[in-house]
Amino acid sequence: MITLTIWSDFACPYCYIGETRLEKAIEELGVKEDVHIDYRAYELNPEASKEVVSSTPERFAEKYRLSLDDAEAQIDQISALGRELGIDFKYATTRYSNTRDAHRLMKLAEAKYDYATVKRLNELLFKAYFVENLVLADHLVLVSKAVEAGMNDEEVKAVLTSEKYDDEVRFDEREAMMRGVRGVPYIVFNGDFAVPGALSLDGFKSAIERTLRNVKDSQPKERAHQCGPDGCKLM
Repeated sequence: MITLTIWSDFACPYCYIGETRLEKAIEELGVKEDVHIDYRAYELNPEASKEVVSSTPERFAEKYRLSLDDAEAQIDQISALGRELGIDFKYATTRYSNTRDAHRLMKLAEAKYDYATVKRLNELLFKAYFVENLVLADHLVLVSKAVEAGMNDEEVKAVLTSEKYDDEVRFDEREAMMRGVRGVPYIVFNGDFAVPGALSLDGFKSAIERTLRNVKDSQPKERAHQCGPDGCKLM
């Protein structure tokens, strides 16, 4: 078993694209039972408003100092990468807001639910933002997605109306800072090596195969017996 540790944000298009490619690589290699994904929180903007205050093209243009036309063209190019993976990717019409509560919800899932539920919630939150264009700071949205993933609605509501799991989110982000992470997705392959950014499908396959080889090579070899005229000894 190998562990892939992933720092990402639900409002990050390359995170959704990268994680989808990664899952596809795992499936095509037939190593689903050999890989465990450890999801870590990373907010692109911890100070973001809980309300939608601008359109994605406007925010993109301001952030990267582009004209609105150029921003829209780049957003379309990114969306095309998602659509190549079969995602109904609608980046241009996303409704950006603070994602802290979405990350806290993931921490609840990790603490109280099984791995399948955690993975399902992770996918549902990305889909909510990029496909359904929902507001991830909206507690009604988060409760709905949590229940769809198999979580208890009352437990989810109690967490969302508190500050529970906020420290866990901050811990993830402090660790990312100590590692020098400046952008996401950021993936550490079994504590062995790190990959910043969304690799291609083949790139992820190569990284997974390399990790599995490293694990295999690090396992102790059985000591062989060698026998001769003077008896047997361990090699």
